[in-house]
Amino acid sequence: MVYEITEQKKIGLGLIGFGIFFSFLGVILFFDRGLLALGNIFCLAGVAILIGWYSTLQLFTNRKNYKGSASFLLGLFFLFVRWPIVGIILEIYGCIVLFGGFWPSVRVFLCQIPVFGWVIQYPVMILDRLRRGSA
Repeated sequence: MVYEITEQKKIGLGLIGFGIFFSFLGVILFFDRGLLALGNIFCLAGVAILIGWYSTLQLFTNRKNYKGSASFLLGLFFLFVRWPIVGIILEIYGCIVLFGGFWPSVRVFLCQIPVFGWVIQYPVMILDRLRRGSA
């Protein structure tokens, strides 16, 4: 499976990377509100640029994603009203629910990376050998 990465997708991935970095830095620096908010803005902008504005709107307003959208936006609200720990927990849950359908594609992409892909696939290979040996 070949992934075509255009300049727009590179910018989207870069913004998502900056968002993750600033969110991580905000958590490390005792839940700094400014860094967490900046990380959220970068992540949302990166997702919007990566998959497109219309697809982003459909992602957040899809009926099966209401629970994830509501928890993510509620987490963003709690972040802005100075409850960063509750906000981050709700945002993480919202991201897992919203982007749960993308995990198989992400796994395929990560398995194609030379060293990292082997590290991901190695425990699965060990489990397969153990199952074959015991059967």
